[in-house]
Formats: sequence, structure tokens, C-alpha cells
Amino acid sequence: MRRNNPGRSMAIWNLGSINIDHVYRLESLPRPGETLASRSYSVGLGGKGANQSVAAARAGARTHHLGAMGAGDDWVLQRLNDSGIDMAHVARLPDEATGHAIILLEAQGENAIVIHPGANRAVDEGALLRTLSALGPDDTLLLQNETNGQVAAAQAAQARGARVVYSAAPFDLDAVRAVLPHVSILAMNAGESQQVLAGISGPLPVQGLLITRGAEGAEYRDLTTSQTYVQAAFRVTPVDTTGAGDTFAGYFSAALDEGRDIAVALRLAAAAAALKVTRPGAGDAIPTRAEVEAFLADQPI
Repeated sequence: MRRNNPGRSMAIWNLGSINIDHVYRLESLPRPGETLASRSYSVGLGGKGANQSVAAARAGARTHHLGAMGAGDDWVLQRLNDSGIDMAHVARLPDEATGHAIILLEAQGENAIVIHPGANRAVDEGALLRTLSALGPDDTLLLQNETNGQVAAAQAAQARGARVVYSAAPFDLDAVRAVLPHVSILAMNAGESQQVLAGISGPLPVQGLLITRGAEGAEYRDLTTSQTYVQAAFRVTPVDTTGAGDTFAGYFSAALDEGRDIAVALRLAAAAAALKVTRPGAGDAIPTRAEVEAFLADQPI
């Protein structure tokens, strides 16, 4: 349960990437050296950071996004604002492109992604730390590996007593090692968890591990009590798995932010991720809290 400061509402602060997704739909993913024609093309909002901010905001959390984007692409800023996210701390950099991703999506819902970080890797760490001076012990900082400044941000949040939730993706073992001493909850998929446990010896210096396993569900390992919570996946027909893990992390963090226990947070996040994969797209396809609650009302306990 969070420590509550009377007169001050809790908030989620997300140092996260903002990407424009260019999505190409194909019958199958290309093999090395193969050229394929796409069946369709679309442009949408993405980036692990933006996705997590959208998920947290649509889950009902007061959400501040921290990061950078190019001087253009105003529609991206407007769409994030429309999702209820405070974008006042996102820098506009005239000499950098807004981050973007090339997403190849096959008919069965699997994907392959190439990312150009652009402005996401040009965040001014001095300005970032000045912004983070507003964090309190009831707040949560979200981090992923698509921006610079993770270690400095995590240190600042930890020093102020805030919860730090770090998604170890895109996976980079050196990045994980650097930020881990300042992290409260380490969020990973099954493959990333195997790499972390194989690459880092000894006990992990975090309070908990959040591990998503796709169609097999998710689990949370509380390393302070040695208790493990398991959540089965809800049965749906997937259309597009892009952003499912980000949806899970954003909803899970928002549930903890509002004082829900781990089991409730896992169930809410699993339902949000299940709804997300039934829709094409990334950030634009993340469900609202009302949609998730309606979905859960039809599910067995």
C-alpha cells in the first residue's frame, strides 16, 4: 500500500520514448534476403514510453510524460494530450527527428520491429532532474530502454522515496545492470527474465519482479516476502500483439498507484493486455478503464 500524503495526489511520471509507428501488414515475416509486398500500410502512435503513459492514463492515473520529440509531428503531442497525459515536460528538439518504428506485422499477429530513436536519445538530463525534483514518496517513475537518462532519473526518484518501475526492453544487459540498484520493480517478458537471471549473479537488488508470459499469463515475484502471484491470461483471439507488454506495465503501475494489491493489479493489467491484442495498432489501441472493467465483469473470478 502506498504512503499517502494528505493534500497531495499520487502521480505516475514516465521517462519514455515517443515513436511514430509505420506499420506494414504481411502474410508472413520476411526471411533474410527476401523482399515481400505488404498488404496494407498505416501510421500510428507508438513507442514503449508513450504506450505505457497512455495505458496508465486510460487506467485512471494522473500521468506526466517526460522525454523529447522533434519540432514537428504536432498530431502526436495532441493525441497524447487527448489521452489525458500531461505533456508539459516533453522537449521539442529542432535538430532531432521524432523517434519512429518500422513494424512488420504478419497475419497471425506476430511482429518484427526496427526503431530509430531520434529525439528519444537526446533528452537533456539536467532539465530532467529539475523536473523530477517534484516527485514525492507516493509517486511512481516508469522507465524503459528507449531513452537516455534512465540511471539519473531512477537515482533521483529513489532518493525521493518514489517507486521505480523499470521495463528491461529493448533488452540490454549493461543497461539493466546500471539502473537495477535504483529500481523497485523490474518488469520483463519471459525471454528477458531468462537473460537477466543468467547474466546477473546473486540476488537481484529489487523489491519485485513482474514477468509477462504472453498467452501463458503473468507472475509477480515479491522478493521481500518470497511470495509469488500468478495471473492466467484471458482467452482472446489476437489480432496485433504490439504494445501488449506496455499496456500490461502501464495498467499494473496505475493499479499500484491507486493502492490496489498485487493480485488485483495483475488481473486488471492482464485484462487490459487481452483487450489490446484484439485490436490493431499500439498506443491508439489501448483500452480505457471502463472497457477493461466491462471485460472483467464477463470473466470468471
